[in-house]
Amino acid sequence: MNSRNSVIGFIGLGAMGSRMAQRLITAGFKVLIFDRTRKRMEVLAAQGAATAPSLRTLAMESDVIMSCLSNDDAVRGVYEGDNGVISSATPGSIVIEMSTVSPETSRELWRIGKARGVEVLDVAISGGPQLAENGALTLLGGGSQSAFNDCAPIFAALARQHFLLGPSGSGTGMKLVVNAVMGVSMQAIAEAIALGEKLGLEREHLLNVLAQTVVIAPAQQNKLLRAAAEDYSPQFPISLMNKDFRLIMERAAALRVPMPATAASFQMNLAQAAKQPDQDYSSVILQMRELSAPGGEANPSEQPARDSIQ
Repeated sequence: MNSRNSVIGFIGLGAMGSRMAQRLITAGFKVLIFDRTRKRMEVLAAQGAATAPSLRTLAMESDVIMSCLSNDDAVRGVYEGDNGVISSATPGSIVIEMSTVSPETSRELWRIGKARGVEVLDVAISGGPQLAENGALTLLGGGSQSAFNDCAPIFAALARQHFLLGPSGSGTGMKLVVNAVMGVSMQAIAEAIALGEKLGLEREHLLNVLAQTVVIAPAQQNKLLRAAAEDYSPQFPISLMNKDFRLIMERAAALRVPMPATAASFQMNLAQAAKQPDQDYSSVILQMRELSAPGGEANPSEQPARDSIQ
């Protein structure tokens, strides 16, 4: 497949999807877009994208179909069924599904695609909107080596690096691993900041200097600098972090992997999301500040979770 001359259908134009679609347009690809919010399509149409009137039309007219959606239900709703994208796609086309979903959902789409003659790759994303805008993401793939190789020009437009981890479900599996580290480390940082403030360290110095230490990853550095400016606007909303925590804990329970630190971090995120659901997941820094203030909870980890894994 000559990806440069292929039509790329892109579904889902949220904070990440819109930036990736824009990167593909700028790189010279023919991009056909669909989103249920028409205004999002209008923005990219003004920049050179073609718009599809329906998912079925997009699937029929695209050689490569990409999507970045909110959760497993959204992904299944788009791809499965008689009128879904896979049933409507032309045999021989490739799907690059980039949402953070359960590996089981990825494998189910792969099985449906195989029956149709459509290659389905799960290519999860590591990195936020700014990295997407700059084409500096890390992509975590699962699926066929040959299909993954065919899509290399697309990946090069979007990412600093891309990896094939193994068969279907490997990309989304790796994303759960990455996000477990991301969520737990942010809780640890929030606790350390609360300790530093109680030790009498001036907040601005505490955050700015901590951001320069070797224990802080680049993504966390950005969170600290934003926290220093009291900016918890949602680059990655805490509601989405909790959706990922839920996926992580469900798979860990099914596989009998104990994850006590992850479970505790999930609990703290749920408590923060109940109060401020529209903020960034780094707003757990605010949560720990409140808990450390006079009158705050002495042992918040002992409080019952506001949500549970069934």
